[in-house]
Amino acid sequence: MSKNIGVLGCGWLGLPLAKKLMVDGYRLHGTTTSSDKFSVLKNEGIEPFELRLTEKEIEGDIQGFLSHLDTVIINVPPKLRGKQTESFVEKIKHLITEIKKSEVSHIIFVSSSAVYGNTEGEVTEKSPIQPVTESGRQLAECEKLLNNEDGFTTTVIRFGGLIGPNRHPVTMLSGRENLTGGNNPINLIHLHDCIHMIQTILEQDYRGELFNGVYPHHPKKQVYYFEEAQKRNLPAPIYDQGPDSNGKIVLSQNFKEKGHALKASIVS
Repeated sequence: MSKNIGVLGCGWLGLPLAKKLMVDGYRLHGTTTSSDKFSVLKNEGIEPFELRLTEKEIEGDIQGFLSHLDTVIINVPPKLRGKQTESFVEKIKHLITEIKKSEVSHIIFVSSSAVYGNTEGEVTEKSPIQPVTESGRQLAECEKLLNNEDGFTTTVIRFGGLIGPNRHPVTMLSGRENLTGGNNPINLIHLHDCIHMIQTILEQDYRGELFNGVYPHHPKKQVYYFEEAQKRNLPAPIYDQGPDSNGKIVLSQNFKEKGHALKASIVS
């Protein structure tokens, strides 16, 4: 197993992940879209590359980033909100073209449980995907594109909502009213478990597989967010008491069946 890893997207998840992999003895290449973060990566011992994926091209030294790497972790979220939306699928197509020119043999693609859409009941890696949001649809298409390539193998991780230091959805929901789905279960995962899951996939060399990444605790949204808001002295979000769907419970079945567990509580 090669110890040369590239993290494409050293943001909220990517930078702590890269730092942890450094401790584990991996040699890291990392990317940022900001020259300000260049020195941050360098100071951590990560070889930094300033790259920007666009619909038309990849700006920056992509082949330099990919050089001498066995595995690349793609951790670039789709930017599909607001007016400056771009096709995430086109960005990934450009990336695939460049990866095929390199020696990279394994991709870990950070996706989202949003690809399951409005599916109800328990959802596992074997469940069909039914994305309803533009982000979910484009992530699903990118998963398909990467999995259909035979020049490298792709492992897909579908994370639930991400929480961790200085990041929790209750801060965005606080004070909002007339929200729907209050009786639906939550599907969240802590940053520490995201890193633990990716570390495990690397250590065990799980290639060409699909993992759901969601912590196995699924209280109702209105109960969970009320309690989390109270702990932060924030106004709680208000949910309508109209008819609800049952919602979905995303199970990390593949990870569990391989003898691994998610351990970082999502309760503050």
